[in-house]
Amino acid sequence: MHDTASGAARVEWVTMFVRSARLLVCSAFILALSPTLACSSDDGAALATNPDSGAPIERHDPIDGGSDSSAPVDRAKCSDGVMDAAETDVDCGGGCAPCGQCQRCLADADCETTNCADGICGPVKRGYPQLSAERGEIRNLLATVEAGMRCDMDVYVDAVGIVGREMYRFSSKEPRYTTDLLGGGTSVLASDAFYVTRPWTSRYWVARNAKRLETRSANATDVTATDKKGYAAVAETVLAYQLLLDLTLSDEQGLRVDVENDAQPARTKDEVLAHVMALLDDAKANLPGATFDFSLSSGFEGFDTPSTFLKFNRALAARVAAYQKNWPLLLTTLGESFLSLNADLRLGVYMPFTNVPGDARNSLFTAPNGEGDVRVAHPSFATDVATGDDRLLSTVLRSTPASQAGLTSNRDAWRYTSATAPFPIIRNEELVLLYAEARAQLGQFPDAIVAINRIRSVHNVSPYAGAVTPAALLNEILYQRRYSLFLEGHRWVDVRRFGALGTLPVDRPDDDVWSSFPVPKP
Repeated sequence: MHDTASGAARVEWVTMFVRSARLLVCSAFILALSPTLACSSDDGAALATNPDSGAPIERHDPIDGGSDSSAPVDRAKCSDGVMDAAETDVDCGGGCAPCGQCQRCLADADCETTNCADGICGPVKRGYPQLSAERGEIRNLLATVEAGMRCDMDVYVDAVGIVGREMYRFSSKEPRYTTDLLGGGTSVLASDAFYVTRPWTSRYWVARNAKRLETRSANATDVTATDKKGYAAVAETVLAYQLLLDLTLSDEQGLRVDVENDAQPARTKDEVLAHVMALLDDAKANLPGATFDFSLSSGFEGFDTPSTFLKFNRALAARVAAYQKNWPLLLTTLGESFLSLNADLRLGVYMPFTNVPGDARNSLFTAPNGEGDVRVAHPSFATDVATGDDRLLSTVLRSTPASQAGLTSNRDAWRYTSATAPFPIIRNEELVLLYAEARAQLGQFPDAIVAINRIRSVHNVSPYAGAVTPAALLNEILYQRRYSLFLEGHRWVDVRRFGALGTLPVDRPDDDVWSSFPVPKP
């Protein structure tokens, strides 16, 4: 329901992400949106499409190391599937084809969008001739914040999905999907490996930009007081979401909450959750008196005014309350959110992707029956599913099973069915299941069963007929979350917080189930 664009918000979003002046070919559509853009390339070489940021990853970490972009370009290395030579990311930058959004860079020339923002390629900077330079800068910073939320979410979902035994990723060039992430043999998780550094640093990059958005809008001389409240509310909500995502990786190790001070010591998990909730509450306090003089992307359709954005903010607060095991607060925040037992379960806020040149595509999409680099469902996803459950359609049978390193699956992951499929930040189906969880934890079993049966009925499963005990109902909720939120980044987090990591399958004798990722060094 969020795959297509509509309205003025969509036009602004697309405009922010059109390809910059260095493209060899510009479509008439983009020229219509941005008539001031000219089309060119630096050297006449063919320009690559937006590479998969989760592709076989770097020989060097593009965050901490990178390459000398002034070195002579070895064209043969621009398509070898690793980051080497002068490249700033895998097969791009440093004289190779420019990098797509969210890939790493050293200079504007490394990016398709000619916008290297603090080491990561951001969206095209849009001109705002009707606004002051100060307000135009704030608008572009907001675009960077929102676009950046998509950065390396594919790597995050791959990592937690593999560790949580939702899926396998088989790659001809990247063995760590089947070694480190599954604990194969003597392999362990490494703090400098792509599967943790990419999502971790991207979340802090967005968080820093959100903090700067809040500061710059607050100090602006020609932004109204009510608009300042609007910018602050959006910035604090996004900042909270970014910290929460990184905390799901580090768990009990905690993390630092001062996003602009790498030297700050880490806070404990409980302290971070309290900080995240405080950010969301501060944003909530700003929204009643706020105005939005900006447009959000199509992913926020229905949640793009102060009053509706508040419901999104409270939905995120509900997730935090569940992580805190604060069941009364969970019910309170759900009551302030967009939770509805009767509404479309897909209702929610999403990260949009497009095929517009220069914008980002959803790299979690992989075509069925692929070879060499595939995402396949863990075999237990099909063997554990209830009879008639239509959520099995989040996978598709392969014509030939895929195998690697002693692992096999006959089903491709099919949660994201195109490169423009949106990624959910939070949606009504999760809220209904959070409501069931809170009611079950508080011993209010009839209400929990009503919510459970809402999910079951939508997905062609008969009403719940199991035991009416806390353990049985929570096990049922864990099952429903597994299938309803498949490949949305929740399964591993859920089994950990339900104390059920030991129930995850171990597919090879020496495999391990990890409880957290190591924290990357600053």
